Amino acid sequence: MTASELASGLSAWPPIRPELAGIEPYGAPQLDVPVQLNVNENPYRPSAACVADIAAAVSEAAVTLNRYPDREFTALRTALADYLSRDAPVTPEMVWAANGSNEVMLQLLQAFGGPGRTVVSFAPTYSMYPEYARDTLTEWVAGTREEDFSLDLGKARALVEEVRPSVVLLPSPNNPTGTALPPEAVGVLCEAVGQDGIVVVDEAYGEFRRAGVPSALESLASHRNLVVTRTMSKAFAGAGLRLGYFAADPAIADAVRVVRLPYHLSSVTQAAALAALRHAPELLAKVDELRAERDRTVGWLRDNGLEAADSDANYVLFGRFADRHAVWQGLLDRGVLIRETGPEGWLRVSVGTPSEMAAFEGALTDVMAGPMAEVVER
Repeated sequence: MTASELASGLSAWPPIRPELAGIEPYGAPQLDVPVQLNVNENPYRPSAACVADIAAAVSEAAVTLNRYPDREFTALRTALADYLSRDAPVTPEMVWAANGSNEVMLQLLQAFGGPGRTVVSFAPTYSMYPEYARDTLTEWVAGTREEDFSLDLGKARALVEEVRPSVVLLPSPNNPTGTALPPEAVGVLCEAVGQDGIVVVDEAYGEFRRAGVPSALESLASHRNLVVTRTMSKAFAGAGLRLGYFAADPAIADAVRVVRLPYHLSSVTQAAALAALRHAPELLAKVDELRAERDRTVGWLRDNGLEAADSDANYVLFGRFADRHAVWQGLLDRGVLIRETGPEGWLRVSVGTPSEMAAFEGALTDVMAGPMAEVVER
């Protein structure tokens, strides 16, 4: 092989799929700063009692690590069903779990998407959704939300009837805007999709919804094509656990079993998740505090001349800025990391502890009062 042939070959290496060439992998910045409010984590750590229970459960699981885990994670499905049944009746056969809600979503598109099929969502929405579609060779179609980030159900239904998707993805609360679906949305879109597809309501932040906002779990009995996803990353303070799950008709769970990798949930993950569920009341006790801090933050932002979207999650989308990156950088320079995401001109801040939010407000006040004041769109 000549030098030119070798160079030519190396320039095309590795032989990745053409549509993936040059794409940066997904990921929010992981920076060592005093105040980290960029990835919607729960700022409150599990208690010592919860940590001890998890450690003991993992230690017990370690004794049998030479054996494969329970492929059907029967005990965990039962515990998750019991937890979800606080909102609506759910049986273990209706539950499926995987390594984070990301893997749950990917498995749903592996089973119900694919070449020649389409997935629909409504922008702005979670930035990973089009990546799930890309990775499963499913066509991605995005409708649009209204100016206030709400969903016009008439327009949404018309798009679904036009495209006839196999999957509709509806986060509620929506990420990154925090907007909850109107109660009638599930029924309208499940009927529009019919038996040709499924409607996935992503309730990753569902535990943070305001009083009176229903969970889509309440609609499972009425709509066989409905899937409701949850995660232990947020309200359960288990971002490092990586455990996501869904509830749906048992036939949907069985379909996903076809595409799952063998023994995809380790014995350690199952043991840790079961232990965390035993401490659900304690772990969820901070949800009310985070809701109150979120609502106070929305009010503070508005009182200081900014727009802030109504939020049913543990984050707030706010703006608008002529140069949002300059604001993001200004906050980072002051030791506060938030997320540069969502529509142009907007930023997103996760809800932290009162002291963390005070640091955020102080830093933002400083940024807006200084030479960068002109970046705020009045």
